[in-house]
Amino acid sequence: MQELDDYINKVKYLPPAPRILPELLLLIRQPDIDNSKIVGVLRYDPALTANILQLCNSAYLGAATPAADLSEAVTRVGFNEIYTIVAALSGSRVLSMAQKGYGLDPGDLWRHSVATAVVAQLIAKKQGDDENLAFTAALLHDVGKIVLSESLEHIYAKLVEENERRQQPLIETEKKLLGVQHAEIGGRLLARWKFPASLVAAVWFHHTPKAAEPHHRLAAYIYLANMIAYFMGYGFGHQAFALQGRAEALDILQLDSEQLPHFMIQTFEQLQTVEALFRVVA
Repeated sequence: MQELDDYINKVKYLPPAPRILPELLLLIRQPDIDNSKIVGVLRYDPALTANILQLCNSAYLGAATPAADLSEAVTRVGFNEIYTIVAALSGSRVLSMAQKGYGLDPGDLWRHSVATAVVAQLIAKKQGDDENLAFTAALLHDVGKIVLSESLEHIYAKLVEENERRQQPLIETEKKLLGVQHAEIGGRLLARWKFPASLVAAVWFHHTPKAAEPHHRLAAYIYLANMIAYFMGYGFGHQAFALQGRAEALDILQLDSEQLPHFMIQTFEQLQTVEALFRVVA
């Protein structure tokens, strides 16, 4: 644990924690949510409030009469939709920077993460699990890369060489070169940011979902969603595409591989809306 903390502590620039998400996630999971409580959490972030209003009043979500304030916007759009918007906006603050140690240009990590989150949300909803929890876990599954990127930047050529020579998963190359890997760093970072234990475990073990018990279902959503995002072309930078455990993840969720193309189609449709919305606030 100390080794993970040491890596996190030595990063020159670490984006601000999306602290609003654990509190908001807890609120929307309660029965009979009070609209004022949701608004109370959001209103102390002026930039987020402005973006929510901007999105709510855009051509994609807006009604004939623009929402005048945050309370009206939350009422119109709905709690789950507001949560997805807030999570995506918060995630963009953390994940949008270039990560040169992974060969990622600005926005690459965020686009991959959003695609993964949308897939996870769709699968979780079909399986009757918490779709917002799945969306959040998948959105932040690669957050550990923002910590390790700085260390890898100076040995990027070696990272590429190792992956191409051995054709092994990226986490194994990271472990060999750095002594740590991005999934465990991400889990530790979320723990320090006070995210729920389920999210911490799911992110930590998203490449080996069975090891995340009792949160293995959530980890399996990330695993499958991550894989589908890559199949759809939402994978960026240099990656050794040698994911392991596909059958394990399908077994955990009691899914058949023949169902995956259906989720891909739904995700393409959903992402068109997401990308259009975020062009509004770009």
